[in-house]
Amino acid sequence: MLAGGIGNIRADHVQKGEINVGAKLVVLGGPAMNIGLGGGAASSMASGQSDADLDFASVQRDNPEMERRCQEVIDRCWQLGDANPILFIHDVGAGGLSNAMPELVSDGGRGGKFELRDILSDEPGMSPLEIWCNESQERYVLAVAADQLPLFDELCKRERAPYAVIGEATEELHLSLHDRHFDNQPIDLPLDVLLGKTPKMTREVQTLKAKGDALVREGITIADAVKRVLHLPTVAEKTFLVTIGDRSVTGMVARDQMVGPWQVPVANCAVTTASLDSYYGEAMAIGERAPVALLDFAASARLAVGEALTNIAATQIGDIKRIKLSANWMAAAGHPGEDA
Repeated sequence: MLAGGIGNIRADHVQKGEINVGAKLVVLGGPAMNIGLGGGAASSMASGQSDADLDFASVQRDNPEMERRCQEVIDRCWQLGDANPILFIHDVGAGGLSNAMPELVSDGGRGGKFELRDILSDEPGMSPLEIWCNESQERYVLAVAADQLPLFDELCKRERAPYAVIGEATEELHLSLHDRHFDNQPIDLPLDVLLGKTPKMTREVQTLKAKGDALVREGITIADAVKRVLHLPTVAEKTFLVTIGDRSVTGMVARDQMVGPWQVPVANCAVTTASLDSYYGEAMAIGERAPVALLDFAASARLAVGEALTNIAATQIGDIKRIKLSANWMAAAGHPGEDA
């Protein structure tokens, strides 16, 4: 089963705002825990390249309840329109706060002063490195105008979403992290040292011609061929698969997989509404031709794109320029011929 989703955003929210000097730098979401250390790097390693300790430390634990609380706060903020207290927002991914906070202030053209011990933590025994670099899930970093912090605090309390103000933006493009527990500065350096001239990845690639066995049709009876085709998941009747999941999550699903009075799963595309009381929304379609790739992977890609386009044509798309295409080739990066 492949599951995916689509979102929408107002045009005035596409570009992030300006971070003012003195703006409060906030971590929204769950507390820091001694998990996910090195997770971003470990996930990019080939199997067997790391040791067991790194494998265990790098495993990230999700918390869907905390994710929901954070999302509700963010929704309440953007729904305020021009009164939105969030000036700048950044997700916390690989590297934890050690990556997210410098990128937040750097992208806003500012520096930052931070207090390590203001970060919410569930494990008091963590070292400064572990507090700053862990990749605990369901966290966002934000820049909030100082005069709008009470409004942001009110929204967080209403949704019971924890947050911490851990620093403020500075005019000087400098990053400093103070630790009041040890009364020292674990980090004190110009931002361009960290983010100025990052090394670029270089790949040397070569296109290789695929060599596969020719399709053998001898010895296959019509009955056997029909049985094989009808057993193929891309052809088979998929009620057994569709009905194991809730097809109406959010209450804004206008077109699910089932069609007609007999509820046969043959819908060409999915349609969702933008809100509970609107008559507009989004349409989604998918194309896949994995079996064809066994014979000709280039043809498989072309067929997949064509199928996606003809499927979404089942709804009123208007101008084809409105379609956004996302392709996932599932390429085995690093293997001969796969990077080209």
